[in-house]
Amino acid sequence: MSPASRPKTFVIDTNVLLHNPASLFAFADNRVVIPMVVLEELDKFKTANNELGQNSREVVRTLDRLRAQGSLREGVPTPQGGIIQVVMDGAHIDGLLPGVNDNRILGCAHHLRSQGHHVIFVSKDINARVKADALGIPSEDFKAMRVNIDALYSGFVAVEVEAAQLAECAARAQPPAAIVPAEDLPLAWNQFVVLRDRAQPERWRLLRYDGHSGLLHPVPEKAPEIYGVSPRSPEQRMAFELLLDDRVKLVTLVGRAGTGKTLLALACGLSKVIDSERYTKMLVSRPIMPLGADIGYLPGSKDDKLTHWMGPIFDNLHFLLASEERDPDDVIKRLLAEETITLEALTYIRGRSIARQFVVVDEAQNLTPHEIKTIISRAGEDTKVVLTGDPHQIDNPYLDANSNGLTHVVERLRGQRLAGHVTFTKSERSELAGVAADML
Repeated sequence: MSPASRPKTFVIDTNVLLHNPASLFAFADNRVVIPMVVLEELDKFKTANNELGQNSREVVRTLDRLRAQGSLREGVPTPQGGIIQVVMDGAHIDGLLPGVNDNRILGCAHHLRSQGHHVIFVSKDINARVKADALGIPSEDFKAMRVNIDALYSGFVAVEVEAAQLAECAARAQPPAAIVPAEDLPLAWNQFVVLRDRAQPERWRLLRYDGHSGLLHPVPEKAPEIYGVSPRSPEQRMAFELLLDDRVKLVTLVGRAGTGKTLLALACGLSKVIDSERYTKMLVSRPIMPLGADIGYLPGSKDDKLTHWMGPIFDNLHFLLASEERDPDDVIKRLLAEETITLEALTYIRGRSIARQFVVVDEAQNLTPHEIKTIISRAGEDTKVVLTGDPHQIDNPYLDANSNGLTHVVERLRGQRLAGHVTFTKSERSELAGVAADML
């Protein structure tokens, strides 16, 4: 029997289970092996009051339910036709430091391979996968919930037209097939079409797809100026359209530094909370460390910790409120004291029901798909959630551009009536910032 046709034995690293507890059942009809050291590592996280703790407890509870169905030592069948098994660590491997947990897990994989099993080591730790490769053990990242970042949904289609067609399309609703090339059809709910004058590319108009009517509707050419901010590009105009539309409950904004994602989200949030009073408050959060760690290591009281952690948010708020007659710092302090704006650590959002609030989660690319789901599922009645981030700037060692929660939700909610997305391409911060983003 060739290696490719033999049943596979997947040896799972701890970080995979902490990343996604459902990964236990993500390997179809194959054998899933959990080394004893993985259980020991999970045990260290089970009391944590964060996403890691929650995931650790969920994995252990799942294993306990399986234990009631049979012996985990011998292997318990899964609904998918596979087997989940807990095994003792394998023998020490010469050349690897003894007592290191990663090495003990690799020792287990090496031992199973020496017994003739078709072993694949699954880990989100790149260094562990490199070690496995050096030992001749096939290894891979956890592939479920991955997207192709190079083919990520952009939220719009660009089409060149003649000047006369540009004017005609901007005047009334149009069926997509009359404008959009066949290879770009069908369109998704809230997807945009950027029409550019073929002779004068700087002239453009936007259309937005409505799934109810099946038509492309013209977007008003001019957006309102909000706290001194108005859109400078088609992408920013699309963002304004989605952020200001109360029917769209989830907005994802993806783009490199300086494209204006966070600034636009905060500007529209302030407008909706303060000016139109559509929402009771604006809740702003951002992940502080990989996997949503606590803020306890920061100095000072909780408010002091949040101030340190939210520095980039304060910079944007200062810019937006600079047109106020009073000192913007005083305005920000008043808005925080009145709880018009609230700052919260993602760790403390789990378990809450957030109603009638404008929620902005910045740097969402550092969140796992499971964490993103936790946040969105906290949205109560009449709440709008905005996720912003750059998938190419990830600080989480177990995530990349293809596996983070932000890109995952962009693809999974594509085409939903309540969701809208825009991918930004051009830096608007400054000429220097744009050159840095392009060249460095």
